[in-house]
Amino acid sequence: MDKSKSYYIIGNWKMNPDNRKEALKIFEGIKKSSQRRRSKVVVCPPFVYLSDISSGRLPKSLSLGAQDCFWKESGSFTGEISPTQLADLRVEYVIVGHSERRAMGEEDEVISKKINALLSADLKPIICIGESRRDKDGEYLQFLESQLSFAFDEVTPVHLDKVIVAYEPVWAIGKTEEEAITGHSLHETVILIKRFLARKYGKERGFSVPVLYGGSVSPRNAEEILKEGNAEGLLIGRESLDPKSFSEIIDLADSI
Repeated sequence: MDKSKSYYIIGNWKMNPDNRKEALKIFEGIKKSSQRRRSKVVVCPPFVYLSDISSGRLPKSLSLGAQDCFWKESGSFTGEISPTQLADLRVEYVIVGHSERRAMGEEDEVISKKINALLSADLKPIICIGESRRDKDGEYLQFLESQLSFAFDEVTPVHLDKVIVAYEPVWAIGKTEEEAITGHSLHETVILIKRFLARKYGKERGFSVPVLYGGSVSPRNAEEILKEGNAEGLLIGRESLDPKSFSEIIDLADSI
């Protein structure tokens, strides 16, 4: 593999931790271990901690992300957060279409609106796709292509360099490393995603979109996922709340 290649290592804290003091402690640990990294590290804490976390100076290799957004800049939308408000907090990346949001009823059309709103605000969407189960007949492949079609419906080639795809099979989330996806199976899915993008935008542009993997990632399987799965980064859940474990994953990515 090209030694100049860098990976995206993205931490999704979800609805954790339960207090500001702990959030700052975790972030400071990650910040310390993110100095002079080849990988691009992104931390996505809950909205309520973004203001505190964004107030300090960040290493060049570390950026802030958010876990969701709304598709309007302002207005009477109680409880929502706009892309412009996130940008004001130094957020660069936003997770969109996470399986947990989809499970709460978020539909493909809504996800598409959010993606377009983020791109208009010059933010970078991390578009999550993934099937709930894998069938022997390969129907899940059509399901993935449908999710991609909606997500990229109005994404123009000029915005393609801001977009990241995170393949996150629902059946692999919250499982042990042994139950997570194998490198071989992941590689096949990465090829599927790249081919879809190549058909829509041309091979050079389509293949340039980073495809990440999320689902039960730990220091014990991260290297296989990146090397054998041909993923260009990782979307990490629970392990991103442990600065030591998260740092080990970054070390592995930097060493490839």
